[in-house]
Amino acid sequence: MADQSKASSTRGTAGRQDTLDQSPPQGPKGAFSRRRLLGTAGAGGLALGAAGGAAGYAVAPTADRSAPLTSLGADTVMFHGKHQPGITTPLQARGHLVAFDLTPGAGRKEAAALLRRWSTTAQRLMAGEAAAHEDTDVARDAGPSSLTVTFGFGHSFFARTGLEKQRPVALDPLPDFSSDHLDRTRSDGDLWVQIGADDALVAFHALRAVQKDADGAARVRWQMNGFNRSPGATSRPMTARNLMGQIDGTRNPKPSEPDFDQRVFVPASGDPAWMRDGSYAVVRRIRMLLDDWEKLSVGAQEDVIGRKKATGAPLSGGSETTAMDLDKTDASGDLVVPVNAHARITRPDQNGGAALLRRPFSFHDGFGPDGVPDAGLLFVCWQADPLRGFVPVQRKLDRGDALSAFIRHEASGLFAVPGGAAPGEYVGQRLLEG
Repeated sequence: MADQSKASSTRGTAGRQDTLDQSPPQGPKGAFSRRRLLGTAGAGGLALGAAGGAAGYAVAPTADRSAPLTSLGADTVMFHGKHQPGITTPLQARGHLVAFDLTPGAGRKEAAALLRRWSTTAQRLMAGEAAAHEDTDVARDAGPSSLTVTFGFGHSFFARTGLEKQRPVALDPLPDFSSDHLDRTRSDGDLWVQIGADDALVAFHALRAVQKDADGAARVRWQMNGFNRSPGATSRPMTARNLMGQIDGTRNPKPSEPDFDQRVFVPASGDPAWMRDGSYAVVRRIRMLLDDWEKLSVGAQEDVIGRKKATGAPLSGGSETTAMDLDKTDASGDLVVPVNAHARITRPDQNGGAALLRRPFSFHDGFGPDGVPDAGLLFVCWQADPLRGFVPVQRKLDRGDALSAFIRHEASGLFAVPGGAAPGEYVGQRLLEG
């Protein structure tokens, strides 16, 4: 994914972001503000270079007022913009995915009020401020830590709000796949929220604030927690690894590519109009059968994936970013990249050009009575149309992916994620008030 981590201060000046530059709002008069406690980095901040952040100053009652925040805490992502945050934002260290169902009797009016509250809360927290009401102080001493909050609508939302005519065709339910072992209680939902941050307390603070804002209008249907490697944990920027130890995301489309927006975002001419500049998120809880996987030799694991475990390079040779030679054979005439290798099957040129922007989190929810880890991938992928993105790729994986023996799809959801909110708007306003 493209590096979008240019320096920014906790004051909301231009920095790491994936949306338009807009100054974060000031809190109400007299309200407690984490942003105010952090001081003004613009006056004394130190630019740390293209991959760093600007220094802020923690001013908690017992803190040393001269101690600067690290770039990790000071990095800010803008709430307002053409697209919602959390789509092209670089991977964050901590994530929460949560789905809500509207409460009985709640309809379009209540949903609009909820999205207005949620948007206000997201804007404040992403700017490093406290929530407007009953802030829990969980993130009192922290900077924004690249917090993002992203909102989407599920298929059932439109019937519950009387907006069936505005439901996109692309939001039709996903077909059944042979690898599915879905728990319906942990799938779908009227509303979906994705939260990401580079600090666990900042992420939890946002999760709690969103849940409290929903009181009376919506209730939690399911919630999942994920993580990634922390920024700065490696000596140089690297593609993430999953819990199988594999480099994961090498062939992600990049914003620098000319057709990136076409693949990921609904075009300005798209239908319905309220989804223009938005995207569709497919969410899958994929259990990794790690005990079985770890019994394989490294060589066998590499044959399943089609890439070297240590470097991510294709088995046909080169480095991680070298194009895979699908026709290369060994001395015996066998294909170097096995015909059922995961990397072969998922290549866009093997799927009619279908491409996904994968932005997952790993998860580990403990161990079963038999000691088997409940762990794997919270798979989140973004595309302009899931019927041309996720669905054809998953159908092909169903027909012979070597990795299928080592994973199980346990939950699923598809959500329409509208474009970003302009200043003065809330997310989804064009749908709910159009």
